[in-house]
Amino acid sequence: MAEPVKLSFLTTDDPIYLPAFYDRVLGRRASDTLAVYVVPPLYRKQTPADAVVRYARTFGLGAAGNLAARVAGAKLSRRSIAATCARWGVHCEEIANVNAPEFMDRLRSEAADVLVSVSTPQVYKQPLMEIPRLGILNIHGAILPQYRGVMPSFWMMANGEQQAGVSIYFVDERIDSGERVGLRTFEIGENETLDHFLHRSKGIAAELLLEVLDGVEQGTLERQPLDLDAGSYFSWPDADAVRRFRAAGRRLW
Repeated sequence: MAEPVKLSFLTTDDPIYLPAFYDRVLGRRASDTLAVYVVPPLYRKQTPADAVVRYARTFGLGAAGNLAARVAGAKLSRRSIAATCARWGVHCEEIANVNAPEFMDRLRSEAADVLVSVSTPQVYKQPLMEIPRLGILNIHGAILPQYRGVMPSFWMMANGEQQAGVSIYFVDERIDSGERVGLRTFEIGENETLDHFLHRSKGIAAELLLEVLDGVEQGTLERQPLDLDAGSYFSWPDADAVRRFRAAGRRLW
């Protein structure tokens, strides 16, 4: 029987979509998980205020207020990644920077075989990528190499796509780049909201990750290098994209 891989997770503080993901994954993999490390849900040098302002400017004050209320409600209900980890007896800790030397020293001492990245808004530098024995697995909510970048679920809906997917790949030094080892495709519902889609996508991602980890242990993974020249990249949505999203009859919630 294959030896279980030792795992650590790098993730972001998301009380809406990720607790259910971790509940499913840790239900199978708690005994193999060394720790779950949670970073703030901020890009580059953003402050929390910067993030709120950008979201409000993009989607409107009403949408920003709705999101803030949902996050507050989740926290009042004690729904969080940390609470999920506690139920499964897995160490969970907040960190500021995944590339900080002191944090990387800690990862080296833990000696995880694989780091699993889930919605982490930080760029991984080469020294970090060299720490896990087998590499860093990242989960991306699209059919890579299409829809690299941020908010792929929104962009697929804004662009009128009918098919979506979840990709899992071993990362390299470029963004959303490396060797794909897992892919699951599925249809986007005609009247599906972005919120419903994200819940569904995270559930599919959890199942796919469990399959990929089984493949890592059994040595059965097929690696497919991602051809970035054949793909597409999207950054934070602009006003035109939001108009197209709404004109297509799509809603956030």
